[in-house]
Amino acid sequence: MSHSHHAQDRNAEDRGGEQLRAGASAPVAGTVVTVSDRCARGEAEDLSGPLAARLLAGAGVRAEVVVVPDGAESVRRALRAALAGGARVVLTTGGTGVSPRDLTPEGTRDVLTRELPGLAAAIRAQRRADGPDGGALAGSRGDRARADELVRLAGQETHLPEGRLTGELRRTTFQLRLFAEVVTEGAHLDARIDHADPDWPMGAPRPDLRRVNEPLGPVLVFAASNFPFAFSVAGGDTASALAAGCPVLLKVHPGHPVLSVRTGEIVADALRRAGAPDGTFAVLHGVEAGTAALRHPAVRAAAFTGSQHAGRALFDIANARPEPIPFYGELGSVNPTFVTPAAAAERPEEIASGFVGSVTMGVGQFCTKPGILFVPRGSGFAERLAAADLPAGAPMLNDRLRSGYVERLGELRAHPAVRVLAEGEDPLGELPGATVLATSAEQFRAATAELAEECFGPAALVVEYDDVAELAGLAASLEGQLTATVQGTADDDVADLVATLAARAGRVLWNQWPTGVSVTYAQQHGGPYPATTAPATTSVGTAAISRFLRPVAYQNMPERLLPEALQDGNPLGIPRRVDGNLEGHGTLGG
Repeated sequence: MSHSHHAQDRNAEDRGGEQLRAGASAPVAGTVVTVSDRCARGEAEDLSGPLAARLLAGAGVRAEVVVVPDGAESVRRALRAALAGGARVVLTTGGTGVSPRDLTPEGTRDVLTRELPGLAAAIRAQRRADGPDGGALAGSRGDRARADELVRLAGQETHLPEGRLTGELRRTTFQLRLFAEVVTEGAHLDARIDHADPDWPMGAPRPDLRRVNEPLGPVLVFAASNFPFAFSVAGGDTASALAAGCPVLLKVHPGHPVLSVRTGEIVADALRRAGAPDGTFAVLHGVEAGTAALRHPAVRAAAFTGSQHAGRALFDIANARPEPIPFYGELGSVNPTFVTPAAAAERPEEIASGFVGSVTMGVGQFCTKPGILFVPRGSGFAERLAAADLPAGAPMLNDRLRSGYVERLGELRAHPAVRVLAEGEDPLGELPGATVLATSAEQFRAATAELAEECFGPAALVVEYDDVAELAGLAASLEGQLTATVQGTADDDVADLVATLAARAGRVLWNQWPTGVSVTYAQQHGGPYPATTAPATTSVGTAAISRFLRPVAYQNMPERLLPEALQDGNPLGIPRRVDGNLEGHGTLGG
């Protein structure tokens, strides 16, 4: 809905003023203009227009709803007719996307006497003030019913508890709203304008150059198993690709197929109602279908979250194409944690309990699980963990994951450098209890490749070291990681360790635990290989949108041929860097 345009002409101002002066009790006349080819042809139901009219009624505005086709001229005619008919408030909904016929802003702008961008800014500020809890599927009874249905299906297919699934669904819907706000602002386009400068000091004249991010094209997303909402059909990869303006082809994970089909239906229906073109989103099933799609020349990028083996195979396919494409794969991480001697002495119980809780969260099936813990020998920390109260075993997501976990844990337990420090009931059974293993720093250095491989499940390895000076070297021996953590004190001199970890991991933590990845603006969920195949990117947070954009520069291009984001008048009202100076902040499409 475009809130920043208040369509009016001077005669309408006079009529509106008389109407408002007639008394506060009299309803104000208004019009809601729904702009949609499909609704105008009767192929889709107009839901946003009647909703806007109901909301206006609560504010004392009696609004009629008018449906018109896409296009600037139809919008202009509808707005002028509404004003001529005495409307004092006019809202438009639809036609603000990026397809060729999404021209509502252009049609509206021709009717304006004055544009008031502050209205849009105030609406966004109020939305942020309402907070995320006000929005997570809390709109209508139908939304709540769908949420309950999805949680029920997810519980049946993944064995995850209802509380965990409800929280994950809330995170997922919050992520969609957050990305919508970012796209509305328009900063993700990173529009830059350098006007021609004959005196440019580099020694030669500068031409007129204008640069903007544009969508890569259709994106293939491979859904993950361990987060059936947040990293699956409507998860971060899908959300960021759609936010970038790319169609999405979603390859369903076999761990929750029924949930995936239903979620896909809801996503497709929501996009249809929003006016997205047919084919914006689709799902496919099966390994062969996924690999065939990855090889298809129409697919311009792919994203994956899963095992190193599967991810590397897909990465190789993407790069073996006649025209290789970006492949954003998250493949695995052991997320090492380093406990200094001072921290082990100062907070032993807090660190031990936090470690056990993080390792066993979600039955150890988090990609950020702290799988290796480095502790000082002789501190009593290993003994404390040996006596820790481990939680009861619980079902894993599916039999395939449990089988892989049991196999990997068996390899670690059988390694001559490893001993069992603590274990829950039936650690290799159907409901595997947690396992804590231990080794020494010397043995770890001698067998890093075998001991530092990820064990996806409720198990971790404790490594005892002798001197804090060893930690930077131990950190340097590890492969790329999603996260790395230091449990220390204010007096610890660990600058070298932190610098080493920053070279090895995408996110470095101090006195916290890596499980629980906040969806926000500054988040980085990525890291050097094999944590991911694209260490300069993130799959969580608003920066994830940039993966599916590519910059295009236009040199000496006529104004009429430029994208709106680069036109001199800034019709989109977005922030831009013009001749080196950052200008404006507004609302895309309004």
